[in-house]
Amino acid sequence: MSSNQVIDVESASTAELVDAAASIAAELARRPVAASPAVCMEQAETLARTTDLHESTLAGLIGRVDRAGEMRRWGLPSALAWLRTRMGMREARAKERLALARQRDRLSQVADRLACGELSYGYAATIATAVPRLNDEDCATAEEILLDLAGQGFSAGKVAAFGNKITDLIAERDGTEQAPDDDTRRGYERSWIDSTRALDGGRYIKGWLNAEDAAVWDGTLAPLAKPAGTDDRRDLSERTAAALTSVLSGGHKATKVTVICDLDTLTGGQAPARLTDGTPIPAAQARRIALSAGVSPLILGRGNTPLYLGHRERFASPGQRRVLETLYPTCAVRGCEVPGTLCEVDHVNGWALGHSPTDIDQLALTCGWHNRWKASNPAHIHITKGQDGRYTYRVRPPDDPCPPPQTPPATDLWNPAANHRVQPRPRRHRPSPTRGRRQAAGP
Repeated sequence: MSSNQVIDVESASTAELVDAAASIAAELARRPVAASPAVCMEQAETLARTTDLHESTLAGLIGRVDRAGEMRRWGLPSALAWLRTRMGMREARAKERLALARQRDRLSQVADRLACGELSYGYAATIATAVPRLNDEDCATAEEILLDLAGQGFSAGKVAAFGNKITDLIAERDGTEQAPDDDTRRGYERSWIDSTRALDGGRYIKGWLNAEDAAVWDGTLAPLAKPAGTDDRRDLSERTAAALTSVLSGGHKATKVTVICDLDTLTGGQAPARLTDGTPIPAAQARRIALSAGVSPLILGRGNTPLYLGHRERFASPGQRRVLETLYPTCAVRGCEVPGTLCEVDHVNGWALGHSPTDIDQLALTCGWHNRWKASNPAHIHITKGQDGRYTYRVRPPDDPCPPPQTPPATDLWNPAANHRVQPRPRRHRPSPTRGRRQAAGP
């Protein structure tokens, strides 16, 4: 199709539309990016949504080629080999696209939402990857659950974690597990670690930790793997290795692990529990963890309301932080995925830091960057509180001229006298020592 040709979208064939999309993409790739970062951000988001629509079409095309075995006519043994060689996809990307293509007919809601732009490709591929081992009935159930999690704002990574757990639990129940490879043949109940010594004296390490041991791992290493300061240039993997070395050398103290569950779960109920990072665990496993030495359960009341209440003190206590970590698997800022265990305690009404009580219902967890950003841009944070006591911070666009309802103007956020929600503490009058002696010596 020439660059000046105009086509009627309604009457054009699929082949003509594909050619038109390819021509537009080729022309777009040659264009320089806009000078304005704000314009670039808007165009990137629009283009990403358009790419998701292309992925919907691509899934249908790949599925048809895969079912017909067309790739074998071209000397390719499988659809996976076709995607890798003819389209240059990495192994993981090829498997992801192939899973969506193969599960598309069983995931009717996912397919429809992806096709009309209501669901991103990331969520669609995540759900498709989670259901191959399920029968049609369980697949429909998993689709409903995972779509609901996506609708609640969980990231694709969190949806994948829940999807993997759903797959494992249903597969174990029905005995439909795939044959495990050499690394997982030992099963999932027992932990294992393999270590191979390198020629230079180092070691390669790989292994598997069951839920109990993984909880101890996270509770012990996560606090030690935090950045040492603003000048700490190590990534998380390097800090974790340093934390493990510190533990092995004895340079640490025992760390308790928090298990979040209802009281009914500990007394025989079947409601699942979770760890502070949101990982779901079966009720029976939660009871085993709760009874393990060095592991402490934190019991929540109905509605996930913490039973622990904090005290009025300047800094949050360790007990308060443990409660906050049960409420905030990640940073309170919507869309930020920094784990809560690596976040800082933030006073929700931080614009009056000297007058805001350090009570558990006045605190949240935010990553260090968002904590500082909130202090510098208080008018661009909209704060809401859910029924479970969890605060959600939403970042308002920088070009939004008006603060949302119930949020004071930026000039008032640091002024307790202008903020009706924050009142200065009254100053207590103390008589001078001289005046006190005169009163004591009176008649």
